[in-house]
Amino acid sequence: MSIVYKICSKSEWDKAVIEKIYTGSEVDNRDGFIHLSTKEQLKETVVKHFKGQESLLIICFRLKKIEDKLKWEISRNEELFPHYYGNLETNNAEHIYNLNLNSNGVHEFPKNLFS
Repeated sequence: MSIVYKICSKSEWDKAVIEKIYTGSEVDNRDGFIHLSTKEQLKETVVKHFKGQESLLIICFRLKKIEDKLKWEISRNEELFPHYYGNLETNNAEHIYNLNLNSNGVHEFPKNLFS
């Protein structure tokens, strides 16, 4: 695995791009780190924490660019999750994808996201 993922709102990311750093969501700030997911954890993360939300993005980060402040810690389902302790520089984003809702209100992941 070489990529981790952050789900955030378009407005959060737009603000981060202007400031050149992503300081995290309200939940991230409350918990003291930026919540990230692996490819295997991403879909469950979206269903559990972002169900029905519009205007979301999937931000992809290459591990080697952010490993200095990344910790793997036990979380949901006793799995190790990537947690970033600090602010993410927006220029470290590898790819950015829209996470759209379909007509049934379910998020549809981009077909080329995991390729």
